[in-house]
Amino acid sequence: MTYTPQGPGPGPATGTPDWVAEGRGTHRAGPVPPEAPDTAPAGRAPGRDRYLDLLRTLALGRVVVYHIYGWAWLTIVFPSMGVMFALAGALMARSLKRSAWGVIKGRLRRLLPPLWVFGAVIVPLMFLAGWNPGDDPNQVGDWGWIKLLNWFVPFGTPVFPMSLGHENGLLDVTWAMQAAGPLWYLRAYLWFVIASPLLLWAFRRAPWVTLLAPLALTAVVGTGLVDIPGSTGYAVRDFAVFAGCWVLGFAHQDGVLARLPRYITVSVAALIMSFGLWWASGHPTDNGMDLNEIPLAQATWSFGAVAILLVYAPSWQRLPGRLARFDKVITLFNNRAVTIYLWHNTLIMGTILIIDKFYDLPFMDEGSMRVLTATFQLWMLILVWPLIALMILAVGWVEDLAAGRRLRLWPTGPERQRSRPRRAKH
Repeated sequence: MTYTPQGPGPGPATGTPDWVAEGRGTHRAGPVPPEAPDTAPAGRAPGRDRYLDLLRTLALGRVVVYHIYGWAWLTIVFPSMGVMFALAGALMARSLKRSAWGVIKGRLRRLLPPLWVFGAVIVPLMFLAGWNPGDDPNQVGDWGWIKLLNWFVPFGTPVFPMSLGHENGLLDVTWAMQAAGPLWYLRAYLWFVIASPLLLWAFRRAPWVTLLAPLALTAVVGTGLVDIPGSTGYAVRDFAVFAGCWVLGFAHQDGVLARLPRYITVSVAALIMSFGLWWASGHPTDNGMDLNEIPLAQATWSFGAVAILLVYAPSWQRLPGRLARFDKVITLFNNRAVTIYLWHNTLIMGTILIIDKFYDLPFMDEGSMRVLTATFQLWMLILVWPLIALMILAVGWVEDLAAGRRLRLWPTGPERQRSRPRRAKH
């Protein structure tokens, strides 16, 4: 039995290599920002903002659930990718108090090593399965080989085959496309990082124009009004769809949202979200009102939802009440966000191989097989988390290495500073 995670983009839902569902789920599978914010927005007490950490954890969990079940309503209930881009934008605005070039280099240093580890596994597997980038019908001659460079620095979407293997193979023939699905996020994140110094400069001089311009751009490039061909078109569309959320992160970090009356922010956000739902209702997909496949609806709904989430953002240095029991899980997700995001689609496919073995157990009769088939996706959801845990143990430490932190296999608590021996007094 095979299963293909649902979602737009390089996924089977649209057949287009760059508009992946959340994982590029706008699917635009977040990553999640390679670095979690460690200070609060302007006017708030310094320290790690646990509310933002909670949002990032929910976003990651929602992405995993979406890629197993493919429920379109999840894209409305919680716009994960918009949230992740907004959190990354807030962190970027804080960091740009320092040298812009130094900040960009730092983000690259944190982003690229996890990608290289992922590519060191996936790319050889594609070659072993018989893929030749130069003969790929979706590439133009030797451009396929040249585009392999995007596996090192993702200025464009790393190249991968749309179909690979055999129909009766262990995995669906779209396995390579599904594994590479989350990589659209890295490309979009890199574009935002490079553009952030200019975006922040524009925001601080013309905040409303900078906030709303991405929605207007999406109305042009995300509706077919202007069609930019090839992967460049997908990249520009991704940038337009989520740029508003990224700039909302600026507004949160600079305290602009906090200075506005809440009723104004919520009212405007609700109007924008209503337009998004109206547009989605008139442009349904094969998967229903899946915002991952409706760029203008995704941009407007995510923008409004993120604005509301941020305008009501509390300043939590510690998780309150019953949320405190999830402190270690939230800390782990934030410390290993890139690892979880990069690998989750591949690990979801791994659960299929495990569950398929259940059918061969000696005690499985026809009734048991029917029950297993009916609960197949539930078992996928149960099994994917232990696999993610194993992947965190196996390669998650690369995130620490990339950030120049002390290596930890299971970072569920605050990082301890290394103690330096004191010099003896004479």
